[in-house]
Order: sequence, then C-alpha cells, then structure tokens
Amino acid sequence: MTVQTLEDLLGGDVSGRFVLVRSDLNVPLDGKTITDDGRVRAALPTLKRLADAGAKVVVTAHLGRPKGEPDPEFSLAPVAERLGELLGAEVPLAGDLVGESAKKTVGGLADGQVALLENVRFDARETSKDAGEREALAAELAALVPGGAFVSDGFGVVHRKQASVYDVARALPAYTGGLVLAELEVLKKLTDDVARPYVVVLGGAKVSDKLGVIANLLTKVDRLLIGGGMAYTFLKAQGHEVGQSLLQADQLDQVKGFLADAKERGVELVLPIDVLAATRFAEDAEFEVVDATAIPADRQGLDIGPKTQELFAGKLSDAKTVFWNGPMGVFEFESFAGGTKAVAEALVASEAFTVVGGGDSAAAVRRLGLPENGFSHISTGGGASLEYLEGKELPGVSVLGEDS
Repeated sequence: MTVQTLEDLLGGDVSGRFVLVRSDLNVPLDGKTITDDGRVRAALPTLKRLADAGAKVVVTAHLGRPKGEPDPEFSLAPVAERLGELLGAEVPLAGDLVGESAKKTVGGLADGQVALLENVRFDARETSKDAGEREALAAELAALVPGGAFVSDGFGVVHRKQASVYDVARALPAYTGGLVLAELEVLKKLTDDVARPYVVVLGGAKVSDKLGVIANLLTKVDRLLIGGGMAYTFLKAQGHEVGQSLLQADQLDQVKGFLADAKERGVELVLPIDVLAATRFAEDAEFEVVDATAIPADRQGLDIGPKTQELFAGKLSDAKTVFWNGPMGVFEFESFAGGTKAVAEALVASEAFTVVGGGDSAAAVRRLGLPENGFSHISTGGGASLEYLEGKELPGVSVLGEDS
C-alpha cells in the first residue's frame, strides 16, 4: 500500500494553506486538570512542523464519550490551553465543530497558527454507523479548509471508521502523519521477522477486551505472561477459587481453550503464583499476600505478589522482543502499584526491543515516574495497537492508501 506522508506534503509549499489534522488528544482529566498530557505531547511534532512551514493548522480531536451533543464536561478547553503552552503560542478553540464559531476561528487564522475545533464527538454524525451521515460531516469539515489537505496523525483512533478519521480522508487530499507512521513501523516489528524470544505481557481488567489478540498472539509468541484482573479468570479456568476477585465467568470456556492451545503450541503461558488479597476495593484496604491458588473467599486480588514480580521479571530477562499492554494491578492505588512497577522496571532493565502498548500501561509508566526513554516505544493507541496485533485491518490506515 502506497501512502502520501507528511514529508510529501511538506515537500510542496504549504505556506498559507489550510491543513486539517486529526490528532488524538483524548487525555485523562480530573475536573478540568489534565492528569497525563502524553498524547498532547505526542501530537506536537506534526503540528509544529506544519506551523513552522507556515500552514494554517486546524486540529480535530475527541475527548471522552459525550453522547453526540455538546457537553461542557468533555470540552477540549483544557487541551487547547495545554497545547498552547507547549507550542508557545495561543491555540484558539472554536466553540463548535463546523458551525459559525468554527468558521470564524478558522477564517481568522494567520499563517503558521494552530486552532482547535471543539470535541468532534459533540456531533452524532462522527460515530454514526450510517456512511451518508458521516460523509456529510466530513464534507462540512472539508469545507472549513478550502483548498486544504488532511493529515491523519491520531493513531489512537485509526481503528475507528469515523467521519474525522476515515471519511474526511476521502474528502481531502490525505497524508499520513509522522506519529501514525512511527506507530505502524513499531507494530510491524512485532509481527514481521520478530527477534526471539518474543514475550508478551497482558494485564488490565477484562479478558473479553483481549480475546482476539490473545488468540492471534498464541500463534506468534514464545511466552505469554498474564496479570491484572484478567488473570483471575485464567486461575478460575484452572480450577482455583478466586474469592471476590474480578471474574468473567462467561469467558471461562474461552480461556480454557487458550490454555489448551498454548500447551499444544508450546507457548509458555505464565500466571501469577501469589497476589495481594484485599478486604475491599480501596486505596487503604487491608491486604495480605496469599498464594494465587488460595485466595480467601472474602478477599479480592488487587495486584500480583512479590514472588510473581520476581517470576515475571525472570521471564522477561532473556527476551529479545517484549510487548506490554495492561497493568498488573490497581496501579492508581499506591498499595497496589508494585506489580505494574516491577514489570515496567524489568522492561527498562532489559536489552530487548520493548513496546508499551498505550492506554493504562503508558499512563502507569508516567504516573510511577519511570523514564520514558527506558522503553523502545510507548504507544499512544492501546486499542489500535491491539487490533493491529489481532490481525484486523485499521480503517483509518487503509483509507490513506486509497486514491483520492
């Protein structure tokens, strides 16, 4: 698939030209305060290069899950403020997406200036299943930037067939941004001619979120380490009691199939051997370290235990390639962050090609104060990364290879 890249766009004269950029600025907020600006910082290089080249840069992005209509809770105002701080220039925020405020904001842009449109998901057409509705919104976005181009640089959304990701790439001359290209290059290293041993660490709450990727990875990896809430469904599938721990009983048959498949393929599937069993789900909950096969009926596992931390670190020590997606416990609670930190530290100490698969894992790295340059790559798109590794087509990427 041949795609036009940001380099191709910048190879021409973009001074004074409108460029519509789809970024991923879906940051976590505490009220109006951004608690992790990693995605904003990841969007900067493409925006800065376009602005430095004199383009009039118009950014679209979403935040949270508003229900297709304006909602002050999900306004991009804090993002516009942070983006302006990082760029060293005010970033005006339109009060709407394609309405009068957007037209006025875009129309008032000077060469080299960046503006942000309000949350694209305030318009129900963005996520509509109806192609005609999405195309209508894409046409209105394109009309905001007459003679303009489109740059797809929000890797965290390229697995979605949405108006600002997919349909607008058909409405304007489309180019692949540097962030998307970098992410795809890394993911290819995890699927094509992988350096072995290849170890994958999966965590997070639910097995159901990762069914497809587990099934596909079992055909590719040498070792699969399972932690987080999803580990308890695996332990239950082996016949162990898990107390009040998170359990997806409807996935037990599927997980038993994974265990059998791993054994048949010679994939080493490693589960926790001890856990921190708490009396309740709370920061200050009392807990004790217990064997993973003997979790008391009135307790719930909230993190992997010290023996498992050592076990997992050992299983990572000889790896040549590592992909990690999902925390090992409730890392937001200091008492239950040890397992996630131990895995992260093992990756930092490793000489392997190490990829942190976005989402909570990336947030954990920054929250726990670990050096981001200690990893080969920290992805900005957890869901997109997983779908790529699952073998699925990413609509927002495939559309960039189409003839405009």
